[in-house]
Amino acid sequence: MNTLETNIQRYLSYCKEQKRLDDKTLKAYRIDLTQFSQLVKTKHIAELNVDALEKYIATLHQAFKPKTVKRKIASAKAFFHYLEYKDIIQINPFHKMQIRFREPVILPKTIPLGTMEQLLITMYDALKNAPTPYQKKKRLMDVAIVELLFSTGIRISELCKLKSTDVDLSNNYILIFGKGSKERKLQLANDSVCSALSRYYHCYEKQILATGYFFSSKSGDALSDQYVRKMINKYSSMAGIPMHITPHMFRHTFATSLLEMDVDIRYIQEMLGHSSINITQIYTHVATAKQNDILKNKHPRKDFKI
Repeated sequence: MNTLETNIQRYLSYCKEQKRLDDKTLKAYRIDLTQFSQLVKTKHIAELNVDALEKYIATLHQAFKPKTVKRKIASAKAFFHYLEYKDIIQINPFHKMQIRFREPVILPKTIPLGTMEQLLITMYDALKNAPTPYQKKKRLMDVAIVELLFSTGIRISELCKLKSTDVDLSNNYILIFGKGSKERKLQLANDSVCSALSRYYHCYEKQILATGYFFSSKSGDALSDQYVRKMINKYSSMAGIPMHITPHMFRHTFATSLLEMDVDIRYIQEMLGHSSINITQIYTHVATAKQNDILKNKHPRKDFKI
């Protein structure tokens, strides 16, 4: 049967088997398109015209924030592109629509560098003073994770999926397979970071080679992002840091810090693995805020007595 539900299932299979999309993207598509089929209130592809889609988008705006609406529309657009590609529909109604709405700029939350240093000091102290070999080994992994997050701006999903073959400690670089299976190579340039990762590798070498993952759980599976979140919360509490630090904030801090040091935004785009410089552009807003602080508090005009 050529129903909407049937075509959604075929499209999801196509995304998995032909486009080779990752599990998180597939899950997001499944959620968005299931919701789409419920909200448009029809089982027939032929009834999905411009009017039906406009009503769907209006419903989204009433229920979700602009960023979520934008993602759900993108999921629906991708589905209709598939229907057109497979000749299931002759005319794609999205081609007749102009969908533009202002998405508020939400500045990425960063970790103040003093706080970042405080966190690392606490972690290294905990490693040094570990009361048992087991705790020392576990804290060594925690240090390696946080050092890697901060020094490379790697996504938490990318960190958890790092394979043993993706990390070359002889030549100090890692290979990252990001969104859309895009590959990028990042150097490990800081001596302290390289040292922490080498210590970790020598301690966990058997486990790394046995599991195939650079970071893994006790069961031998890839490390979960939940473990990383809980671990960061634990050390933040130990350090007396009042702010809630998430793994993604290390990525924001990495990018913003480089931008504030006058690194070309195109290099930052490449290191972050962004497909478009428009995505990286968000960090220029943070740099502008920093610029305002510098000109307000550092410029000599503030000391003029006029």
